[in-house]
Amino acid sequence: MSAEDQDSETRAVAVLVSAPSRAEARRLARLLLEQGLAACVQLSPIDSLYLWKDAIQEDEEILMIVKTRAALFPALEALLRESHGYETPEILALPVSAGSAPYLEWLRASTRDPA
Repeated sequence: MSAEDQDSETRAVAVLVSAPSRAEARRLARLLLEQGLAACVQLSPIDSLYLWKDAIQEDEEILMIVKTRAALFPALEALLRESHGYETPEILALPVSAGSAPYLEWLRASTRDPA
């Protein structure tokens, strides 16, 4: 199914979120799933190099790939900003340009209706 076949309430997005530890990532993932803001959250260890407060930082982090709908992004972002341990957490929504129709239907059915 292409993105053009999806309306604004069903359009899928993948949200990238980094967390400082596996425990923090699992806690955040469970919050998102319990609130119906995500259908799936994948966790993967990464090495991050980034500029923060005028200095290059290097950290081991956990990358969360959150599968959800674009219509739920505002609530997902608000929950993450409130619950995340970072001062400025990475919360980036990437559009899904196409996907398997059965998977996209499962994603829609597994998330709550937008408020």
